[in-house]
Amino acid sequence: MKTPHVAASALAAALALGLVSQAQAQDKTAKEKCFGIVKAGQNDCANLSGSHSCAGQSSKDNDVGEWKFVAKGSCKAAGGLSQEEAKAKAKK
Repeated sequence: MKTPHVAASALAAALALGLVSQAQAQDKTAKEKCFGIVKAGQNDCANLSGSHSCAGQSSKDNDVGEWKFVAKGSCKAAGGLSQEEAKAKAKK
């Protein structure tokens, strides 16, 4: 390969990586945590009580302390709770 081709390939790769990270950032902003709608084993990360810290470790359906990312604005329609609502409900 000639030097200009190597440089062009490197530049294309760098630009592609920038686009991927930008797309991931936009994807995260278009989602919100939704508590209380998770099926057992399908949570996205740690629960409110701190009894586990990994995805996929929820043990029962619709546990108020478990959450998953959903499209922003769709949590209430799915019957879910915000983090503040879930904390208040868990204290009861």
